[in-house]
Amino acid sequence: MTKDPYEVLNIDKDVSAADIKKAYRTLAKTHHPDLHPGDAAAEQRFKEISQAYAVLGDEKKRGRFDRGEIDADGNERMANPFQGRHAGQHAGQHPGGFHCTVNGDEADLGDLGDIFANLFGGGRGFSGQHGFAGGGARAMRGQDVRYKLDVDFLDAVNGAKRRVTMADGGSLEVSLPKGLADGQTIRLKGKGAPGMNGASAGDALVTVSVRRHPILRRKGDDIHVTQSISLADAVLGGKVRVPTITGEIALTIPENSSGGRVMRLKGKGVQRPGKAAGDQLVTLQITLPKTPDPELVALLRRQHEAAEELEDARAA
Repeated sequence: MTKDPYEVLNIDKDVSAADIKKAYRTLAKTHHPDLHPGDAAAEQRFKEISQAYAVLGDEKKRGRFDRGEIDADGNERMANPFQGRHAGQHAGQHPGGFHCTVNGDEADLGDLGDIFANLFGGGRGFSGQHGFAGGGARAMRGQDVRYKLDVDFLDAVNGAKRRVTMADGGSLEVSLPKGLADGQTIRLKGKGAPGMNGASAGDALVTVSVRRHPILRRKGDDIHVTQSISLADAVLGGKVRVPTITGEIALTIPENSSGGRVMRLKGKGVQRPGKAAGDQLVTLQITLPKTPDPELVALLRRQHEAAEELEDARAA
């Protein structure tokens, strides 16, 4: 025996016609067989939902059901020799209406063609295997699915493989191309929601958020860094270790290098696919020791005094 239609749609008996349609749309979208291929339970559940709406979605039938004149299948509760004919007398009553075969009887579902057009893309009908009459199933591409992924600075500029956790608890491997910028979106073909009726799946769109690096900064395809050097290296020259996106390298500091000088490391910046690599720009910053060096202080004082004496002599 068919279940009580109010229970099937999970609604109270005093709800409005609009609430009935809303409840039906929600349940039909969730349990439609095209979304659950091969699932007999989902197909049966959908038939129950459709039958419930066939009764409650028709104002006259709903009234007759509430008064006990017809059962949940729409059949007369009293014996009627014309019952079989009555069950189908409204078929085709609404031109262009949506029809559904439920338990072997065709029920007129009125404007449900418009409802399913909104739910599933406006096709003329759905596959006969699910009991729908019409012009045949319409193939629908699956929806695109969006994800967000936080990545380290070096992984973004050098490329890497990372995994994204999907809504169903599964995971998806993402290949990060070299030179990936903050806010850039990666499209993974066919990794979105499945299509219907043989159509292709949607895509997965992964938007990347790049974390800051504690030392390196990116401007376009160039990498910038500030490098501290000692006063001795600035005056005499020397070698210092400088971080780059691929690891530390030895940088030669020329003699008599002033603070603020910018040294260019050609091709040590970001390299995007099909593009020439950028450069790394190293800004020198002279750093004095925390504890003053007495010999250095004495030397500088002598130089300062000698410079003052020379200036006085020129002025005399």
